[in-house]
Amino acid sequence: MFERFTKTARFAVVGAHEQARDLKSPRIDVEHVLLGVLSTADKDLTTLLAGVGLTYDDARAHVAENRRSEALGEDDAEALKSIGIDLDAVRESLEATFGDDALDRAMPEERRGWFGRRGGHIPFTPGAKKVLELSLREALAHKDDHISSEHILLGVLRAPNDKARAVIEGHVAVAELRRQILELLDRAA
Repeated sequence: MFERFTKTARFAVVGAHEQARDLKSPRIDVEHVLLGVLSTADKDLTTLLAGVGLTYDDARAHVAENRRSEALGEDDAEALKSIGIDLDAVRESLEATFGDDALDRAMPEERRGWFGRRGGHIPFTPGAKKVLELSLREALAHKDDHISSEHILLGVLRAPNDKARAVIEGHVAVAELRRQILELLDRAA
């Protein structure tokens, strides 16, 4: 399947890996694929996305902010509170003692990949795999002989997880963005 990916689409998949690594995620998920597309999109797609207010910088900030609260979420905080532990107080104490990024620095060092490069293999979640499969279906439905970043983004729009949906719908409805991307593909054909 990857032989059908355009250069930009391949960069988007590599970008998804980099986003997951940089955000210290143990897996590549749909929001990382979205960030990969946003970070590598060509001029026409970037212009379309900027026109609806969806930019890489804003999306990255949204995903990163949600990542900070992800490790121990509200349900965890409530459970700890029921046994007398104030999670916010624990976080504040750690940051006061060890610095603002103490919890991030506590993460284990990344594995080293081939030839000593940093990064190593990060697996795709089933949702991210589904997005890539859907990108092929989108290309076939559009009668294209290649898979572009637009097709990957259409795959994200067909199967967004909650995080990707929140990033997108903070700017534009999923159905409206899908319509605009299909129009872009039609103009390019």
